[in-house]
Amino acid sequence: MASLFRIAALLFPLAASGLHISTTLEYSHFTRRLVNITQAQHELGSHLSSAATIFGPTDPDWANATERYTTYAPPKIQLVVVPGIESDIPTIVKWSNQNSLPFLVKNRGHSLTSSTGKFNGIQIDMSGLRNIDIQPDGKTAWFQGGTYDGQVMEYLWDRGYVATTGSCACVGMMGPGLGGGHGRYQGLYSLISDNLVNLNVVLADGSAVVVNETENSGLWWGMQGAGHNFGIVTSFELKIYPKNLDTWHYHNYIFTQDKLEPFFDALNTLHNNGSTPVLMALEMGGFAMDPTISETEAILTWSFGYAGPAEDAEKLLEPFNQLGPVHEDTGDVPFPDIPAAMGTGQDEPICSGNQTHIQSSAGLQVYNITAERQIYTHFNQMIADHPEFAVSVAFHEGYATEAVTKVDPALSAVPYRDYYLLTYFEVKVPTDTSTELKDLAHKYSQEIRDLWNAGAPDLKPLTYVNYAFGDESLESIYGYEPWRLERLRGLKQQYDPNNAFAYYNPII
Repeated sequence: MASLFRIAALLFPLAASGLHISTTLEYSHFTRRLVNITQAQHELGSHLSSAATIFGPTDPDWANATERYTTYAPPKIQLVVVPGIESDIPTIVKWSNQNSLPFLVKNRGHSLTSSTGKFNGIQIDMSGLRNIDIQPDGKTAWFQGGTYDGQVMEYLWDRGYVATTGSCACVGMMGPGLGGGHGRYQGLYSLISDNLVNLNVVLADGSAVVVNETENSGLWWGMQGAGHNFGIVTSFELKIYPKNLDTWHYHNYIFTQDKLEPFFDALNTLHNNGSTPVLMALEMGGFAMDPTISETEAILTWSFGYAGPAEDAEKLLEPFNQLGPVHEDTGDVPFPDIPAAMGTGQDEPICSGNQTHIQSSAGLQVYNITAERQIYTHFNQMIADHPEFAVSVAFHEGYATEAVTKVDPALSAVPYRDYYLLTYFEVKVPTDTSTELKDLAHKYSQEIRDLWNAGAPDLKPLTYVNYAFGDESLESIYGYEPWRLERLRGLKQQYDPNNAFAYYNPII
């Protein structure tokens, strides 16, 4: 059942080792001169730490280093540089600027947006920067920019702590975090970005700066929600919390379509217009095909995660138990194991890379049951007409939001704190699919998004920045209040006037 879940986040695993000599670096209109790998190793490598590596397309590590979650609109990578220490990154950026070579940061490679397809240049691979250092007071920890959710969950839990992370164990911390960062602890402690204390950032000109509430305070505002537009986070200080419990409870269900209306009614009751019980951390699931149950009708496959014992969780889940699922499984596990139990672990199919994903998303306050039935019907018809889309999913995420809504929306670039639910439609197609079929998948994704939005006529369309495909309005991503984009563009002019960070849902 885990393969049915598709949670978007921002970055995918890669590995590289050794300093290798390869062939000539292809150049484009972005570059002012020909640069080959040997030349890059000499000019750049001689100024980097001994742990840094540089390699090109013929290297055996190239495929792993450049693999991404989605192949729909991949960036064109000509050279991979793996910094060995944080201070390598300013040097890499300055050298790239001197050679008129664009640079793009990759941690785990889960970016979903098609805007990355416009990139052609150097990839800065953060996989060598994964240190974690808990501070003596036990209230914060420092994390290097290459850390990822599963690593952080395990490291902190083993030492008696938790932190706000994303929900998918394979995804990086800072990719989602720069866009807010939803996760299982947000009901108690709010978003990843709301828990940041300090950022070490490399700007577009290669300068290294500290960003917090008092230093570069304007940039601090923008980095929390739109940070992909402004700089490279080499490390960050984040609040941490005592774990306070030994296990989480999970309950996974499969229902047939005749339960759709009472199921969503029960979900709306659980969420109670943004008043979800704070320990009912996350419900997530969607419509997907499972031929072992039906070859013609999608199932409803859902998972619930509760920060506490089964007895307390099952009282809240009793309405769902009474609906008569065709399959269920339940248990209690330590927090680092809850992603795998709910289908979002590092070894689950959801974390597999190098596949073509075409998606859309919407933000809601309640589930419109009529719209959900329309989406279900449209989904079934799509699969009937195009069996090659059979691994698609219409996904839903409902987090506890108490702590999120208590934060003043004006304090950061994160908009829409009163949109309590995230929805996400994905068509996964073979990588070698024709352009016509990809266009058709895109058409279906837009139609499903339109149905979700039509079911919330009083809300303006919302796009969670980390789920954006690239065809949405900037207002839907960064906020409809005119002052938000105006402030972001002012920061852009101040900190990145040449728009070096232009490849992740750019604001200009």
